[in-house]
Amino acid sequence: MTTTTDLVSYEDALASYDPVIDPEDDGEDIRAFANFMRATKAPARGAITAAVQAGDQVFSKTGCAACHVASITTAPEGTSVNGGALVVRAAVGNKVIHPYSDFLLHDIGTGDGIVEGAPQTRNEFRTMPLWGLRTRSRYMHDGLSLTLNEAILRHSGESAAPIVFYQFLTTTQRSNLLTFLRSL
Repeated sequence: MTTTTDLVSYEDALASYDPVIDPEDDGEDIRAFANFMRATKAPARGAITAAVQAGDQVFSKTGCAACHVASITTAPEGTSVNGGALVVRAAVGNKVIHPYSDFLLHDIGTGDGIVEGAPQTRNEFRTMPLWGLRTRSRYMHDGLSLTLNEAILRHSGESAAPIVFYQFLTTTQRSNLLTFLRSL
């Protein structure tokens, strides 16, 4: 029969693997990672072919570009962001970038409602930037889509109209759209 004195506490068991007293991170690792990410260059774009250009037109005409905005301008130098925690530097201020995102919250029908936050945003996600899409093998915010077609068809909610347009594309239009996406 096992008694409570025979049991090792969770803390004691954990200490044998992690001898450093918590909290181990003073926040410097997170700051260093954030600085690294801010300094990381945006992914290069693939070749721009006639099919890519045609697909770009389909992307816009179907309404995908309403949320996946091709170009935006960064905040001006000196702008205070994150509640004053950061100030936009000259190197990144007032620059035109091509993320294919508006970085806004949208309900695209794939939320599960369990994300903490205001009730009206529980099923919303920031528009995923599509730059670098050609380097990914999983898609959407949860990585559950294994093909671009599957990812596109999972959209609903605010993106319901573009999906209807997508479903009625010709084979050539759909192929061009997917070629365009694979160029990002």
